[in-house]
Amino acid sequence: MCGIVGIVSQSPVNQSIYDALMVLQHRGQDATGIVTVDDENCFRLRKANGLVSDVFQQVHMQRLQGNAGIGHVRYPTAGSSNVSEAQPFYVNSPYGLALVHNGNLTNSDQLKDKLYKLARRHVNTNSDSEALLNILAHHIDHIDKETLAPQDIFSSIRATNKDIRGAYACVAMIIGHGLVAFRDPNGIRPLVLGQREENGKIDYMFASETVALDTVGYEFVRDVKPGEAIYVTFDGQLFSEICADETKLTPCIFEYVYFARPDSTIDGVSVYAARVHMGERLGQKIAREWKNIDIDVVIPVPETSNDIALRISNVLGKPYRQGFVKNRYVGRTFIMPGQTQRVSAVRRKLNTISAEFKGKNVLLVDDSIVRGTTSEQIVDMARSAGANKIYFASAAPEIRYPNVYGIDMPTKNELIAYGRNVDEIAKLIGVDGLIFQDLEALQISIQQENPNIREFDASVFTGKYITGDITPEYLDKIAEKRNDKAKTKREKDATNLEIHNER
Repeated sequence: MCGIVGIVSQSPVNQSIYDALMVLQHRGQDATGIVTVDDENCFRLRKANGLVSDVFQQVHMQRLQGNAGIGHVRYPTAGSSNVSEAQPFYVNSPYGLALVHNGNLTNSDQLKDKLYKLARRHVNTNSDSEALLNILAHHIDHIDKETLAPQDIFSSIRATNKDIRGAYACVAMIIGHGLVAFRDPNGIRPLVLGQREENGKIDYMFASETVALDTVGYEFVRDVKPGEAIYVTFDGQLFSEICADETKLTPCIFEYVYFARPDSTIDGVSVYAARVHMGERLGQKIAREWKNIDIDVVIPVPETSNDIALRISNVLGKPYRQGFVKNRYVGRTFIMPGQTQRVSAVRRKLNTISAEFKGKNVLLVDDSIVRGTTSEQIVDMARSAGANKIYFASAAPEIRYPNVYGIDMPTKNELIAYGRNVDEIAKLIGVDGLIFQDLEALQISIQQENPNIREFDASVFTGKYITGDITPEYLDKIAEKRNDKAKTKREKDATNLEIHNER
């Protein structure tokens, strides 16, 4: 889950892209980058590991000249945290082409083989995004024209869509031409279009979430449709076309549960409203199934579950309290790249208000339980603060299957719910009672805001992969590449390489 931005404007875009990435920081904390096109049709690039505020200093912002650019915040699910895999990626031919990508390709190995055999293109990193960029470059190169027409862009995207599989929302920038944004035929990853008027002309912006548009003064126009490409020339002309034979909106359900900000709207759904509905239905289930359980207070695990817990407290008629204080300078623990980092970060991230726990029967509410690492430590903190009994409610169902579309749930053996029932999970995290949201209730909570969404990518709950190309062998392969042991080795190798290069 990464965050992407692209802007074509009448004025410099460096500050607007920076500001947009700042409010998309929750989508990736590993690395960030911006590339612009200056007046001499040259790329100006800055990317590095770290948070947006750390990577871009004044000297870098001054160098990022130009009225068009793209930006990225990275959350690694493949490859390593080596800065070489930070985005944007670019290639010099044809024209000069740069790209940012949110999602994950499920056939990246086959793409790399195809690139070498058919196009003699070499991919330098393990990143599927670099393979995607080179596939797109290969198809644009086949147009073999000095100036590309909109239909040439769309035919290249159509050919790219036929080659690649998985989840992708992308913005690419072509020197001398413009920006093109495109989304996979299933619309798994979000992408929105915004505009604003400047000096009598229209500026355009693409972003992962509407909150980025709001922050820099762009008006939301619409979501990019599944399989659609939208091309904006550098002089502000906009063209669009569906570039896939079959399309169906099946957005990632976890966007609404956890990833997206509550002040965003994705595919016609207010994330805030959807979470309120989740709390309503989960509260009703608790009232039905836990009639004999005495709950004194409802406490959220901040911050994604705050709105959910508040609604649960209203349904149950129990007090809502903030029992944890969050350190806002510690990143989101779920999207940290290794188990060691996640474990150490929880204690630094949260601290208890003992008075809200001491001698009480507490209902803790969280958006989900993935590995169980955070949940177990939070329960320990509540016990240490003097809680009498601890009950736990998850706004998402049990996560039993790996995710292959850009979320770091790579191997079933790292998921606490895999092969276990609710009582066994409850024992592992140390609670007196545990309840999960039903999948149907979760889906209805989102569809209540947009009934036109008939299906979701809910593969982490069901094991049903909507792209239809996921085999047990593929799952075993990504488990080997992406489990915490493999990540630790890659991080060590990357660190050793950086030390060697510095010497």
